[in-house]
Amino acid sequence: MRKPKMILFDYGQTLVAEDGFDGVKGTIAVMRHAIQNKYNMTPERIQQEANAINRELKRFDPKARAQNIVEIPNHMFTAYLYESMGIRIDLPADEIDRIFWDAASPGKPTPGIKGFLDYLWTNEIRTAVLSNISYAGAVVSERINRLLPDNHFEFILASSEVLFRKPHPRIFRLALEKAALKPEEVWYVGDNYDCDVAGAHNSRLTPIWYKGALDFEQADHKDVIHIHAWSELQEMIEQG
Repeated sequence: MRKPKMILFDYGQTLVAEDGFDGVKGTIAVMRHAIQNKYNMTPERIQQEANAINRELKRFDPKARAQNIVEIPNHMFTAYLYESMGIRIDLPADEIDRIFWDAASPGKPTPGIKGFLDYLWTNEIRTAVLSNISYAGAVVSERINRLLPDNHFEFILASSEVLFRKPHPRIFRLALEKAALKPEEVWYVGDNYDCDVAGAHNSRLTPIWYKGALDFEQADHKDVIHIHAWSELQEMIEQG
């Protein structure tokens, strides 16, 4: 393997591990800022409706993720959800995203990622982030920069801001354009085989399957490079 000029990282369960999702906790946090609740909806009832809409859209179904190639930004989702239930929230959309996400799904850096990012910086390997995520790009950047404060990411590209989702080649193409690099000069690391590994491969980037923080069962694929710890990837780079 030729040493990369850049490594692109997925966000969730790659750079940052999120320990489950509790939508009711997120809704409780947001509803503290409600200035109207016309029908006295409880957080539990609101989240039930959110879950029903998500099922209709197949929005967070792990098996269907790779089929949803267009992102639904969370500000559109919550705008419909709250107004349709007679609720008004006295916050801008980005702040609703941040409050909900922080309460529903807090995260922490995956083991060893801080040291690995330092290693890449020291060895002049550029880094950036490409994530399928519905939260606002500014909110995603804030979380990554808060949890990994010494990173040197050149850009943080969230699908919520650019229409397309992985594995669609257009979002990989956009990342390459931003980096001004050719596909063969870039490695892509992610936890989701269909979106990250297959998507990067089909866009001619070198895919690395990070399995150190998987949060749902996936079929095994022995024909791809996979790692369970960042030290393994560092070793590959040094040997190359």
